[in-house]
Amino acid sequence: MKTPMITPEGMEKLKAELDHLWRVERPETTQKVSWAASLGDRSENADYHYNKKRLREIDKRILYLRKCIDELKVVHYSSFQEGKVMFGAWVEIENDKGLKNRFRIVGGEELLGSKDCISMDSPMAQALLKKEVGDEVIVKTPAREFVWRIRKIEYGK
Repeated sequence: MKTPMITPEGMEKLKAELDHLWRVERPETTQKVSWAASLGDRSENADYHYNKKRLREIDKRILYLRKCIDELKVVHYSSFQEGKVMFGAWVEIENDKGLKNRFRIVGGEELLGSKDCISMDSPMAQALLKKEVGDEVIVKTPAREFVWRIRKIEYGK
């Protein structure tokens, strides 16, 4: 099960997507369905079938986003997080070969379209939680174990 947490920025993105779907995409698609239906025979009307399918997809996403927005807990920055890896932290790590990586620990709903974020529920995030700069962590994956050292912890305040 995914941890039901989200950063303030993540919540704003979900709300913006919901607003766009509700105010822009849904009305446009509904208008296209009405237009295509007015042409008569719907059995071979590709515009009608495509836009009807798109309308179902939009409605499904709207319902999902509304549920997420109601159920997710927004986690705001708090000074008690300083110095430790917690939810919402930007973490820079390095392995013994000098390979560096930098990412933000976020909720699962924030991963779509983000290449510099990892899920709070991932093995990496779980290994890093509550650790401090200089700590070494062992990340266990089904394939093998990896050792990383924490170089930097930052929070967008």
